[in-house]
Amino acid sequence: MKYYKLEFGIEPMSEEACDVLSALLADEGFETFVPTERGLEAYVQQQLYDEVAVKGIADNFLMPDVNITFTCEETPDEDWNETWEAEGFEPIVIDRLVCVHDTHHPAPTRCEYDIIINPRMAFGTGTHPTTQQILRQLCKMPLEGMCIIDAGCGTGVLGFLCAKRGASEIFAYDIDEWSVSNTLINAELNSIYNINVCEGDSAVLPQTGDYDLLIANINRNILLGDLPRFAKALRKGGQLLLSGFYDEDAASLINKGKELGFELQSRTSHNGWAMLLLGLVG
Repeated sequence: MKYYKLEFGIEPMSEEACDVLSALLADEGFETFVPTERGLEAYVQQQLYDEVAVKGIADNFLMPDVNITFTCEETPDEDWNETWEAEGFEPIVIDRLVCVHDTHHPAPTRCEYDIIINPRMAFGTGTHPTTQQILRQLCKMPLEGMCIIDAGCGTGVLGFLCAKRGASEIFAYDIDEWSVSNTLINAELNSIYNINVCEGDSAVLPQTGDYDLLIANINRNILLGDLPRFAKALRKGGQLLLSGFYDEDAASLINKGKELGFELQSRTSHNGWAMLLLGLVG
């Protein structure tokens, strides 16, 4: 996984300006944010980085009295890998239903579903509000015997929960080679063998209309572009579980979904992050 690290200077520095900047960068594909004393560190996959778009955000920042500067550098793969391998991450417990933990840390409490992952370079440990909302929703849904797609699988954690809840087939894909290999490794850790993992974007999706559920925890812009392919992959009556975007972005996805025959079935929010469950009816 090749990433750029951008260091943003915010003058004057404030939590509000940091939040606004994070939201704008998330729309451009940035996926990890670390506040600093003078601004923000933000990370983006190299193939998604658009310097012109980022310069536009800095030069035309929504808070006119705030000045934004930034520098960009490549983040060596080995630095991320060494951090994960040396430290791991603290276990995540969702309502005593799901525990996500690595091999460094045992599960702190007994849960119905225990998922072990060693993230390596891939994101998706369960710490983010979007991932937690999806995990919670999946525990409510009847998944027995379903054919499910995990779009942008990361570490594979969402697909693994589906498998543990009785899904018959998981098709997972990610644009990043590290995520693909990491998902395969983590599948072995969880003794999950009914998962097929491919490298690529939504173009690798089967357009057969055979799948019951597609899960996508991806930023708004990518979701908007991928919705037509999502619709072709699902059977009539199939469902689409989406997150990875802010509350204010939900309307654009709902409207685009309606154009493709989806209707809104439920909507939740946590810490400003939205989740949508859509059903394919037309």
